[in-house]
Amino acid sequence: MSVPARAYLSIGEVLGKLRSDFPDVTISKIRFLESEGLIEPQRTPSGYRKFTTADLERLRYVLLAQRDQYLPLKVIKDNLDAIDRGLQPAAQGNGVATVKFNAIDGALSPSHFVEQGEIKLSREELLRASELTDDQLVELESFGLIQIKGRFYDADALAVAKAVAEMAVFGIESRHLRAFKTAADREVGLVEQVITPLMRQKNSDSKARAEEVQKELASLSVRLHAALVRSGLHRLR
Repeated sequence: MSVPARAYLSIGEVLGKLRSDFPDVTISKIRFLESEGLIEPQRTPSGYRKFTTADLERLRYVLLAQRDQYLPLKVIKDNLDAIDRGLQPAAQGNGVATVKFNAIDGALSPSHFVEQGEIKLSREELLRASELTDDQLVELESFGLIQIKGRFYDADALAVAKAVAEMAVFGIESRHLRAFKTAADREVGLVEQVITPLMRQKNSDSKARAEEVQKELASLSVRLHAALVRSGLHRLR
């Protein structure tokens, strides 16, 4: 979706909004931070910078980290990379980022830069966050329960990994869980049959309706699955 023209700020307007908290900031400083890759404002056809609210908050984060924590730009850039991938940067500018949406220094949170749930994890980060072993992850990938998307794993991969790691405590191995994947694929296929006719229609209302139907059916599917498992467990008593 395109952003309305006045949703953008000029570099002068950005400077004006920052000056009250950071009196020493200058246009040259903002341009320098851009040249170092900490911000990436868009450009007009004539070359003028266009800053969004997210760009402004990103600048605030950089300036706060420099002023209050004395962090070097490399560490700040690493922290921003973690935030961009939905992670919580290490508290003191060292150590490892964690999968957690908390306020940063009581002022900023990753939601300023990415949508909630938009997590991008490296292999090492996924293993650390889920407490899976590398062998377990290899097995889950071979069964199709977890997939890497490009260079990263997403929130769905983390949810599966954490669930499998917790089930492993009870002696349940990855190979035992292939039936879950088969059942889920069948449920997805059923939902797809329902929403495909809506998706083929050209008007925007049909697409919005398809999204709502998909969410509703997904919720009902989870409820039905839980009810059937609960019913089956009752028969074991």
